[in-house]
Amino acid sequence: PDGTLRLDSHSFAFHADGLRVLVDTGIGNGKERANPAWHDLRTDFVERLTAAGFPPDSVDLVVLTHLHADHVGWNTRKVDGAWIPTFPNARYVTSRAEREFWATYDMEEGRRQMFRDSVIPVEEAGLLDLVDVPGEGVGITPGLRLVPTPGHTPGHVAVELTARGRTALISGDCIHHPVQLARPGISACVDIDPEQAEATRR
Repeated sequence: PDGTLRLDSHSFAFHADGLRVLVDTGIGNGKERANPAWHDLRTDFVERLTAAGFPPDSVDLVVLTHLHADHVGWNTRKVDGAWIPTFPNARYVTSRAEREFWATYDMEEGRRQMFRDSVIPVEEAGLLDLVDVPGEGVGITPGLRLVPTPGHTPGHVAVELTARGRTALISGDCIHHPVQLARPGISACVDIDPEQAEATRR
């Protein structure tokens, strides 16, 4: 009634070509964040993931639609004062364009902190794979493709999953709310390039 749109943060866990796959990792626990709603959380994400049949050690592939704090938080967890990969046996995958954009972007301290605790430890562990994503998309394993969906961020990708003759699309933050399906010109204030985001939705 007051015009407020509720937004949730999600991760998706599924099997693809015999692999255990996780798309986006949410906000994370114990992270220092400027947003009070995301700061120093204590959630049961890992326990719930394990109960669903995806204990962290069993995950083979983590796909990141983009590198924002609410999508990379559980990339890592703190052990003995150090941030280490939550999914030590997985390859973490994102688009090369996404990582290269943030490498040259003049980030505020809060975003630099997010990279220090949630992205760089994965890179230093040698687990991050950067993928070139052409306009037509690219397969990363049978039945799983990355599709370029720029606008929210320059290197944003959606994840296309095909199985049993059906296809699903995990859109990340290409679409924040169902209203954008009917009115693609509505953009979130956090879209880096609103015009590109609208073009992608169309």
